[in-house]
Formats: sequence, C-alpha cells, structure tokens
Amino acid sequence: MNETRQDAWTEDEDKILADTVLRFIREGQTQLEAFKEVASTLSRTSAACGFRWNATIRKQYHHAIQNAKEQRKNGFKKQTIFATTSPADFSQSHTIDTAIKILERMRTEYPQEKQQEQANQLEKVLKENDRLQKQLIKYDEAWAEMNSIWLNVKS
Repeated sequence: MNETRQDAWTEDEDKILADTVLRFIREGQTQLEAFKEVASTLSRTSAACGFRWNATIRKQYHHAIQNAKEQRKNGFKKQTIFATTSPADFSQSHTIDTAIKILERMRTEYPQEKQQEQANQLEKVLKENDRLQKQLIKYDEAWAEMNSIWLNVKS
C-alpha cells in the first residue's frame, strides 16, 4: 500500500522552492519571505514550504546555499541571474511552470467526477425551477379565475 499522498511534493515544486529560497538568500532577503512567495505560487502554506525546505531540500543544496551567501557578500546583482538566459525567457519559463502547477492542482482538486456531479445537480435544479415556474403559472391562472368569480358575485 504505497499510495502517493495527494499533497506530496513533486520534483518541480522542490525546484521552485529551492530556486526561490536561493534567490532570496542572494538578494539579502529572509527565507521566511521566500516561503511566503513559494506558498502563494504553489498554493501551499508558508509553514509547509518552510518545513519542506528545512527537513529535506536544504540538505541537497548545501553548496548552493554557501554560493548564494558568497554572492550576497560580494554584492550580488540581480542581473547575474540572467547571465545565460534573457530576462524574458526566465520570467516566461517560471510563469509557464507556475501555470502548469496551478492547472495540475486544479485537475486533482476538481476531478471529472465532481464536474459531472455538479452538472447533474445543475440539471436537477433547472428541472425543479421549470416545474415551479409551471406551478406558479397555474396558481396565477387560478387566482385570476377566483378574482373573476369574485367580481361576478360582487356585481
């Protein structure tokens, strides 16, 4: 029984977490701020991101962390991020990766069965609405007839 947890971290999510934390270290920002940014990107809590970083990812990036700290000390400039890639390519790639993650999460959170169930419920509600509208028309007709009878009796 080795089922993967629905909230399990993927390699891509780990990469986004690591890249973001390393960037924040280079830029002299706190890891807590990095966790908040990653949390909003991946639809997770900042606590979950912090836990994942400290429990798992940090160990794999020991040298990269040291390099990021050195770059910060040596006056790291944001432009060095794009040394091999143009800024447009970098941001577009990150945006596409983020969009893919969001869509994958939506697919798992709103599977086809739920969509079908919602469609069935909508159909039932529309039928009930139609039935009630027809019933209302009958009541209006009955009321009009009662009003007509009342006017005849009154005269």
